[in-house]
Amino acid sequence: MSASINLSILTFSVKKSCMDSINTKKIILASKSPRRQELLEKIGMNIEIYPSNIDEKRIPIKNPVEYVKELARLKAENIASLYPGSWVIGADTTVVIHDQIIGKPRSKTDAISILKKLNNREHFVYTAFCICNQDSNSYTMKSVVKSVKTKVYFKNLTDSEIEWYVNTKEPFDKAGGYGIQGVGSFIVKKISGSYTNVVGLPVCEVVEALINLNLIEFKDL
Repeated sequence: MSASINLSILTFSVKKSCMDSINTKKIILASKSPRRQELLEKIGMNIEIYPSNIDEKRIPIKNPVEYVKELARLKAENIASLYPGSWVIGADTTVVIHDQIIGKPRSKTDAISILKKLNNREHFVYTAFCICNQDSNSYTMKSVVKSVKTKVYFKNLTDSEIEWYVNTKEPFDKAGGYGIQGVGSFIVKKISGSYTNVVGLPVCEVVEALINLNLIEFKDL
């Protein structure tokens, strides 16, 4: 068993080392989310991580699209201003049901309440991303901001399923109180739209924007 596991690790390491970075320039991710980092690294991007310290609770915007776009812009421009000349990606994800923005649960009770609200219903996940650069000479800021919406359908959860899931601790750092890529995958019956958008970053749209900015390119392996 151990020999098989070691061989798998070795094979993965060899494949990973053969993949050159697709970046043409230095790119910083202004997020501490391991899920966003993993999504970008999986496609061959070499990124540096410098999380933004923007206080999300102080944003008064109620419209979900404008809310996530503003937060993504603030996060990216906050870090870009600290590292002039570097390109920065900022992102924000929120869950919306009946026009109500659902953030990260603050407690076990809150997590249970959120999941019961989403239970056996459809809701929307909005993720916005901002790609920006502050010129190191003129200090002018160049930004591209876009948002993506995905419709998510929850299965009919029992109280015991909700209690069990909350006890895994997975819900507490995620908008809407669940992780579609983790244990919470059993909660989601179906989605309409981008899967990676629900995870935390719409990879297809981000890649298109990066290509248009000449920040990445795909070469033959």
